Amino acid sequence: MSLSVIDIVIIFAYIIGVIFLGFYISKKASKDLQSYFLGGNSMKWYYLGLSNASGMFDISGTMWTVSILFIYGLKSAFIPWLWPVWNQVFVFVYLAIWMRRSNTMTGAQWITFRFGDGKGARLSHIIIVAFAIISVIGFIAYFFEGIGKFCTSILPWDLSMQIGTYHLTSERGYALILCILTTLYTIKGGMYSVVATEVLQFFIMTIACLIIGYIGYTSVTAEQINAVVPNGWKDLSFGWNLGLDWTTTALPNVSDKITSDGFGLFGLLFMMMLFKGIFASIAGPVPSYDMQRVLSTRTPSDAAKMSVSSILVLYIPRYLMVAAFAVLGLVYLGPELGAMGKDIDFEKVLPLAIARFVPVGLQGLLLAGLLAAFMGTFSAFVNAAPAYIVNDIYKKYINPNASNAKYIRLSIWSSVILVMLGIIFGFNASSLNKLTLWITSALYGGYAASNVLKWIWWRFTGNGYFYGMLFGLIGSSVKLFFFPEIVDIYVFPIMLLFSFVGCIIGTYLTPLENREAVKQFYRQTRPWGFWGPIKREVMAEDPGFKPNNDFKRDMFNIVVGITWQMAQVVIPIYFMIRENYHMLVWVLIFIVTSWLLKKYWWNRLKEADEMPANITPSNN
Repeated sequence: MSLSVIDIVIIFAYIIGVIFLGFYISKKASKDLQSYFLGGNSMKWYYLGLSNASGMFDISGTMWTVSILFIYGLKSAFIPWLWPVWNQVFVFVYLAIWMRRSNTMTGAQWITFRFGDGKGARLSHIIIVAFAIISVIGFIAYFFEGIGKFCTSILPWDLSMQIGTYHLTSERGYALILCILTTLYTIKGGMYSVVATEVLQFFIMTIACLIIGYIGYTSVTAEQINAVVPNGWKDLSFGWNLGLDWTTTALPNVSDKITSDGFGLFGLLFMMMLFKGIFASIAGPVPSYDMQRVLSTRTPSDAAKMSVSSILVLYIPRYLMVAAFAVLGLVYLGPELGAMGKDIDFEKVLPLAIARFVPVGLQGLLLAGLLAAFMGTFSAFVNAAPAYIVNDIYKKYINPNASNAKYIRLSIWSSVILVMLGIIFGFNASSLNKLTLWITSALYGGYAASNVLKWIWWRFTGNGYFYGMLFGLIGSSVKLFFFPEIVDIYVFPIMLLFSFVGCIIGTYLTPLENREAVKQFYRQTRPWGFWGPIKREVMAEDPGFKPNNDFKRDMFNIVVGITWQMAQVVIPIYFMIRENYHMLVWVLIFIVTSWLLKKYWWNRLKEADEMPANITPSNN
């Protein structure tokens, strides 16, 4: 792909600009760990919301989303439930409020707040640090794989070279350069740098989405789309089987991809995603940038507002771009994809569409936006993980009295080492889809049981948390290395059950430790669930304490919120494929669900900041 001088200038100006911004604001970040990792809890919720939205708009995920829309049509709107994407709804409805009430810095520190001190609590603290580090390394590999594949398809330079006996491909060369540059500005500026650059990146990406949406809409007609897709491609509904027969089209090899993904029995897949999604969502966000944004807000209500704003500003522009790339690929890229034969790579639909359809002069802005997507998400993970090493290992167990300068210096080195490990893992990754499915299904399957029980069960102990997480990590690792051919989503129930057994065994090995700490957690967080004995003791000590009776309201808001989020996914897709009747129906659904959330959720947020009279939370 050839780029004009102006396109190249835009791309390099952006990269140099974000690095300069990271260095410029680094003085704020260097004050202490609270400033470096949480921005001093002084940033406004809407800045954090834009930052969080930018962090979720990663290039690897966008390539994957374009490829599944290309293959599965409207039914692809359900496939991101593998993550599950609607865990963000659980977060903004109630989990963000519960998490922010802790006043902690990391997910591992939150575990100490939940279980107190003692052997079991320390073990649970260590295991969540291990999970955080493993998951971040996996995500870095995921980003590394995606950005290399993207860059080789749209940038004109060949970066391949021979280093001794090792041949460095151009794909790996691009990925290395961008990972190093992003790590550079992230470690220099900490959370301030991440948020500032991600807010800038969000606006660049939104402009890029509108541009490619306009190009897609004006370049493709409904008749052209109907001529290249199989029957059922434009249907959101489905039965037990997927019901898409690509063998009758110009791209019969697509059927092989559906078979290799294991998604032919779509009804079974949907049930598995729903089952997994409920447990994974109640468990709460994994200890990464999502949780860090929540803990960075000023108040619990701000944490909820930040979380909902991420969905509101992200989905429609992102899926407008995704739908545009998919229809351009369907109508015009059939010969290129068909020529790949059995090695057809649907993850290249996006970069191939950019190279062919985006006019000179706009390519630079669009490519800067997509590079911004990668850099934003990558930087969020690079900033999140070192907090666990420095704050939760070094400071807690090794040197609690070191200077702030030493902690921040160690944070920088931790970032560098984790990025190196993620890159090494990325060199051995062969497919975005395989990485996506392993991270979202097998790895998170081992995470869910412990992290559901920690919120809702009074008797659950730090020991139980440790064994549940340990069993889950062992199970997901065995799946990855010994049974890679099994579709990961179908092993989620096994991982969940295996982890749940570990939770029960660990919990009943010892009596409940730190009963006072558990009571303090209940007073301050005020969760609903199975808290009977603790609730009675707290109310006996403080008759004015008001327990959480909002379970039914929260569940209603979650159903409404998932529907509201789904509307924002399908509206731009229906718009792009000219299904105007369906689009208007979903616009109406979006308006109604927005009104319901305003009435039953937003208007009640002021209650989230009310603390019991005898609680004055301080940073742990």
